[in-house]
Amino acid sequence: MKLLQSEGEITIASTGKDDSSGDLVTKEYRVEGPVMLFMTTTAIDIDEELMNRCLVLSVNESREQTQAIHQAQRKSRTLAGLQNKLQKQQITKLHRDAQQLLKPLHIINPYADQLTFLDDKTRTRRDHEKYLTLIDSIALLHQYQRSIKTIAHDGQLLEYIEVTLEDIKAANKLAHDVLGKTLDELPPQTRKLLKLVQQLVKDECEKQSLKQRDYRFSRKQIRNYTGWGNTQIKTHCHRLEEMEYLLTHRGGRGQSFEYELLYQGEADNDDKHFMGLIDVGKLGYDEKKSGQKARRSGEGRGQVGQWSEQQKATKSKY
Repeated sequence: MKLLQSEGEITIASTGKDDSSGDLVTKEYRVEGPVMLFMTTTAIDIDEELMNRCLVLSVNESREQTQAIHQAQRKSRTLAGLQNKLQKQQITKLHRDAQQLLKPLHIINPYADQLTFLDDKTRTRRDHEKYLTLIDSIALLHQYQRSIKTIAHDGQLLEYIEVTLEDIKAANKLAHDVLGKTLDELPPQTRKLLKLVQQLVKDECEKQSLKQRDYRFSRKQIRNYTGWGNTQIKTHCHRLEEMEYLLTHRGGRGQSFEYELLYQGEADNDDKHFMGLIDVGKLGYDEKKSGQKARRSGEGRGQVGQWSEQQKATKSKY
């Protein structure tokens, strides 16, 4: 599946029977993509080769989200809940019908050479491609709000639409929340526990007038503060120890352990939100990247060029 997802096709040689003679012969089986893969798991560790091919989303396990789910479950038993269910089915069908209207157009990004991305890890080679594909996908979804342009190549007329600044802005916003999680060295739930532990330590240090390096705490304290299960806390604390966010000390009650928080940064503003993405305001339009002989229309340029109020008013009818 990984090869099919990356290469777009997969070829496998296997032994089978010849249809005419019945002899065993080597047959080659070829499957073409593209393939879309959706997986769910409760595992903390995700295969690295899978992570750099997919977008990783995590479940919101906050108490507020649980309350919202309970409210939705109760509402589903009411008359309003029945009406919402029927409306949801209609909206889902509408979205599926709209998706079938999308045309397989080429996407041209006139800002591509100006974009930036983290390059400190080898794995970002695939993450960068996911980022560019995210921009292309957003542009493709807005194809009916854009002018379709054409360019002649080898006797064929190719149709394409251009990426706009709004597409890149939307992709950047999504990238921070989605791609940022895959680039983070900590799994999402471990990162969440780190934030809670940091708040626990901060509160207790202020209450006891201690410095962070002098405060010790146990897993029981974390369990009481967070409300998480013992297995969850044990697993995530072990990872935080390995990554040197926590330091283990021998406790004073036999074989028990106590922790010291080594992490000094801001858990809410960690590096996963800084992927080296350029500020959209610094991007400039490059007409040469759009095809010099292409049939051009003003509505795409109106989002990136300097136009008069009269020209903008003319384009508004589209």
